[in-house]
Amino acid sequence: RARPRSPPCQMPPVPVVSPMALSDLWPDTLLLLLAALAIEAAFGYPQRLYARIGHPVTWIGALIAGLDRRLNRETAGFAARKAAGVAALLILLAVTLAGALALTALCRQLGPAGLLPLALLASTLLAQRSLYEHVAAVAQGLETGGLAEGRKAVSMIVGRNPDSLDEAGVSRAAIESLSENFSDGVVAPAFWLGVAGLPGIALYKAINTADSMIGHKSEKYLHFGWASARLDDLVNLIPARLSSIFIALGALTAESFAAMRRSLRIARVDHGKHRSPNSGWPEAAMAGAIDLQLAGPRVYEGVLVHEEMLNIGGKRLATAADIERAIKVFDHACMWLAGASLAFLVLSLG
Repeated sequence: RARPRSPPCQMPPVPVVSPMALSDLWPDTLLLLLAALAIEAAFGYPQRLYARIGHPVTWIGALIAGLDRRLNRETAGFAARKAAGVAALLILLAVTLAGALALTALCRQLGPAGLLPLALLASTLLAQRSLYEHVAAVAQGLETGGLAEGRKAVSMIVGRNPDSLDEAGVSRAAIESLSENFSDGVVAPAFWLGVAGLPGIALYKAINTADSMIGHKSEKYLHFGWASARLDDLVNLIPARLSSIFIALGALTAESFAAMRRSLRIARVDHGKHRSPNSGWPEAAMAGAIDLQLAGPRVYEGVLVHEEMLNIGGKRLATAADIERAIKVFDHACMWLAGASLAFLVLSLG
């Protein structure tokens, strides 16, 4: 008697995820970006909240400092320290991603209403308002309190020793910081927020904070911070170039058509003179926008750093009035950024 044949073994069907289903995994990131930009521009990060619980970047910084203490052993060899730096970066990114994904999932439980808490969270990682306030304080300090007050204000936003700076040096340092941080603190986090939502902006801030803390070429961090510095260069590649375009557009509406053309030209010609592969784009664009020489030799931690001037044909000595012009260009550049985000949102809906 023939035995009944068993049905052939079948693999379970592989679920097919459509592009529409993938897009449903996240809230509309462009709408989230616009909401976060609006909230941060209007309110910033309240000082009382900072005094009470700190800031997300300080929490990230505390984790980096802890990893530095545990993993960065000065007695280890170069290869071991580089491997330890890679491990520290991976731990940082894993913790940051896990937290951002958990918060996103929690907010999504609220349905459409979850957009507001997500936007509030994302807004803490943007720096339009705080950057404006810190740089404006330098101009106000120079105008009302003289060089001493200007040095005190600029010490809050630059890494160099302000005691060695004259009024022109203080003014130039403030404008350079405004330009560089427009890219690092506004355009880049906005870009990654638009691309990948809260996880995108959180991961970017973790990378950027790691670079600022351990991505130095000092003996202690040359190898341990290598991975953080290289990854920061990579994630800023597109935003830095976008920032130069927004600065040029800001020059168009804040200054003139000629200022926009000069900004684009100087950014294209002079960006490579900067020590950073990315920071040269926004700094050169701002130098052209207000027709001022930026960068050049400066002192960091007692060491003279030789660097070429950007926009060598521009005005040589900066003043508080030049800071105010740069702030106006920055303001307009932020509006162009918001306008571009809105335009992409409308196109995506169409």
